[in-house]
Amino acid sequence: MSAVLELTCALIARPSVTPDDAGCQTLLSARLQQAGFQCEHLRLGEVDNLWATHGSGAPVLVLLGHTDVVPPGPHEAWASDPFQPQVRDGVLYGRGAADMKGSVAAFVLAAEQFVAAHPEHPGTLALLLTSDEEGDAIDGVRHVARLFAERGQHIDWCITGEPSSTATLGDLLRVGRRGSLSARLQVQGVQGHVAYPDKARNPIHEAAPALAELVARHWDEGYESFPPTSLQVSNLHAGTGANNVIPGVMEVDFNIRYNPHWNAARLEAEVTALFDRHGLQYTLKWHRSGEPFYTPEGPLRAAAREVLAAHIGRLPDESTGGGTSDARFIAPLGAQCIEIGPVNASIHQVDENVSVAELDALPGLYQRLIERLLVVPSRT
Repeated sequence: MSAVLELTCALIARPSVTPDDAGCQTLLSARLQQAGFQCEHLRLGEVDNLWATHGSGAPVLVLLGHTDVVPPGPHEAWASDPFQPQVRDGVLYGRGAADMKGSVAAFVLAAEQFVAAHPEHPGTLALLLTSDEEGDAIDGVRHVARLFAERGQHIDWCITGEPSSTATLGDLLRVGRRGSLSARLQVQGVQGHVAYPDKARNPIHEAAPALAELVARHWDEGYESFPPTSLQVSNLHAGTGANNVIPGVMEVDFNIRYNPHWNAARLEAEVTALFDRHGLQYTLKWHRSGEPFYTPEGPLRAAAREVLAAHIGRLPDESTGGGTSDARFIAPLGAQCIEIGPVNASIHQVDENVSVAELDALPGLYQRLIERLLVVPSRT
C-alpha cells in the first residue's frame, strides 16, 4: 500500500461528517509538525481549522482543503461501509475518497517530500484545512480569512484540492468560480375561499408575473471564460393542501450563479427593484455564499499548465465552471487561486471512489507544482 493510499484510508475511516473533524486534523498536524511545520489549531465555534506553515516570507503558497464530508446516506445502499475504506479492482471506495480526503492526503505527502528535499526553500509553504466546507461555511475558511485580514496575513498563491478533473487526473485546470447568491422570497396575500376571490388576495397570482420576468431575464453574455449569469428557482410553496382555499402566503427559493460582471449588492438591488415594480407585498432574505473570483494569466496559471501538460501529455482545459469552493474566501485577500484535484464523477454519491493509480500520482503532481512555484525561477 502506497503512503498516500494509507493516509487516505486513515482519513476515510474517521467519520468526519461536517462540521465534525473526527480527529483528522490532529492526525495530520502530528505528521506536519514532525516534518518541521508550525501548526496552529483554530477552533471557531464548532469548526476545527488547521493552519500549518513551513519557511517564512514571500511568496506564500497555500494548499487549501477540507477534512469534512457530506453524510453518506443509507449505509445499506453502499457496496461496502462508507467509513471502512475498501479497494476493489484498483479503485478506492469510501466517503471522502474524491471529495476531498485523497487530495488532503496528497497535499500532506507532497509537503513532507518538498521540505525534505528543500529544507531551506524560499518563501512560505502553508496548508489550510477546515471541517466546514460541506456545511454552512461560516466558521471555516470564511472566518479564518477574516482573521488573516486582521493579522495582515498575505497569500500570493492558493491551490485548492477540490476534485476538478473530468475524465483523468489533470485534464482540467479550474482558474475561477462563479459567485453564488441565494434568496428566500415570501409574498404576502390574504387567505380566503376560492369561491369568493374578492374577499382574498392570492399571492401566487400576484407573484406569477414578477417570477416570469425574473426567470426570463437575460443577465449577460458571459465574462471571458465564465458562462452567462443564470438564475434558477429551487423551491416554491403555497397553500394549505385544500383545493378550495386561496393561500395567504407563498414562499420561493432561488439562486443566482453569476460571473464578474456582477456583485451580490448589484444583483440584490436589481431583483428588489423588479419586485417593487410589480407592487408585491413581500419580504426577501438573502444569503451571499461568495463572490466570483478569477485568476488571470500569471505565474500560477503558467506553472499549473506546465505541470499538468507534462503529466497528461497535452495542455489541460481551463475552466471557471462548477459550483463554489473555499477559494472564494481566499481570493479577496489578494491571492491568485486555482483548483486541481481528482476526477469528480462520484462525489457526494453512494460508493464515492477514486482511482488508486491516480491517487498515487497526486502527491508527485502537487510536489512538482510547489517546486515550480517556490524553487524554480518564474518564467512569466
